[in-house]
Amino acid sequence: MTAIAELEPREVWEHFQTLCEIPRPSKHEQHLRDYLQGWAELKGLSTQVDRAGNLIIRKPATAGLENRRGVVLQGHLDMVCQANSGTEHDFFKDPIRPALRDGWLVAEDTTLGADNGIGVALALAVLASDTVAHGPVEVLLTVDEEAGMGGALGLDVGVLEGDLLINIDTEDWGEFYLGCAGGVDVNVRRAYAEEALPAGYEVGRLSVKGLRGGHSGVDIHEERGNANKLLIRLIRELEDELALRVVSFQGGSARNALAREAFAVVAYPAAAAEKLVARLDAFQQEARFELAGVDEGVTLALEPASANVAMSPADQRVIFAALHAAPHGVRRMSRRVPGVVETSNNLGVIALGQGKLFANFMVRSLLDAGARQLADEIESLFGLIGAEVEREGQYPGWAPNPQSLLLELFQQVYEREYGSRAEVKVIHAGLECGILGGKYPHMDMVSFGPDIRGAHAPGERVRVETVGHAWRLLQAVLEAVPERA
Repeated sequence: MTAIAELEPREVWEHFQTLCEIPRPSKHEQHLRDYLQGWAELKGLSTQVDRAGNLIIRKPATAGLENRRGVVLQGHLDMVCQANSGTEHDFFKDPIRPALRDGWLVAEDTTLGADNGIGVALALAVLASDTVAHGPVEVLLTVDEEAGMGGALGLDVGVLEGDLLINIDTEDWGEFYLGCAGGVDVNVRRAYAEEALPAGYEVGRLSVKGLRGGHSGVDIHEERGNANKLLIRLIRELEDELALRVVSFQGGSARNALAREAFAVVAYPAAAAEKLVARLDAFQQEARFELAGVDEGVTLALEPASANVAMSPADQRVIFAALHAAPHGVRRMSRRVPGVVETSNNLGVIALGQGKLFANFMVRSLLDAGARQLADEIESLFGLIGAEVEREGQYPGWAPNPQSLLLELFQQVYEREYGSRAEVKVIHAGLECGILGGKYPHMDMVSFGPDIRGAHAPGERVRVETVGHAWRLLQAVLEAVPERA
């Protein structure tokens, strides 16, 4: 962790170093949570773990500031776990190994966990500080955010005492967020028949690699390549032309990440092998031309593999036709918030093999009705092929409040510290603020954070300078919080 040891402000980065050292995949945050709970109790702070597994740490007001309004600092403990192919990294055991590159802290072959580790580190720095002046502070560290917002959804009403909430989970310094998309996961399952491969067939493993991936909310508008959709499209083109048969398909590894890689074990007549290689080369050139300036690094390959059975032709045709027709990407731009995606969908994960299909679609929308409508369309499509479709993890959007007093406080402090007013934005990604606002409707909320790029994909990075800016702003805002009415 020598890269982190060099960074300032040390009081923030030392906590991020801890987060890099303790693995924290979604639904497996307990070791980190237990460590932080013990750390807080050694400092004499009160702690609570609720029924959902969230950790709440409370710090009394600085002497003389007891009558200030209570502030909740909020972030999530888990991180998206993605690694490049060929990278040996066990996210359940191995620490993250960041490096410093041109002012950015980056994990070059895995995700870094700056989303939301930097936000958590900033909150912990407040708890640890003897110099930051503040009223009553609660730190809410949720679990399972990246896998379905489970921690926020499970938070009990009445647990939090403060009425101002600062969410530290956005990724553009100099911008304050006042609203976000809601969403729902649509999971598709279908059984299919398998049969023995015909005589004279060879077996290979098709791969689509080299895509950038990224956050399925923040980056969806850039129209980056989706490895799942590309490989499905190729299979559809080849199943008639070359009598291609599918043995298995694995694509994407996280519901909220754009699929960077996809793999399919396929069978084809031995006499068609040369033509298949030529078609792969042509398809790769076609994909690179289409994705120029966005994802022109896409690479297709065919490697030897083995198999004795494949999908029945009838099941293969209907399943891959449905996956090919399934929506992915931006559905509609917002007319209420110019320049922001209103509704989108990410075909993030496909697992097909041994007679079973599973596919996950993550639908987001600034309008709850928009998410519902797109989920309905996906359900209708897969209902036509007899698939089982279920929705889970639905969470509401965060409706902007332009009259937010907390926003005005942030703007006043930002202007005093940096000489200008920050931009106010609505984000297409899902933040926990929508859920928390539903449980605490009178809570005033603002979200901010440092510059983070490439969240949810290997190569994720955070701009070091902006972490210092965020720490300076957070301290100044806490000191400026007004007294209770």
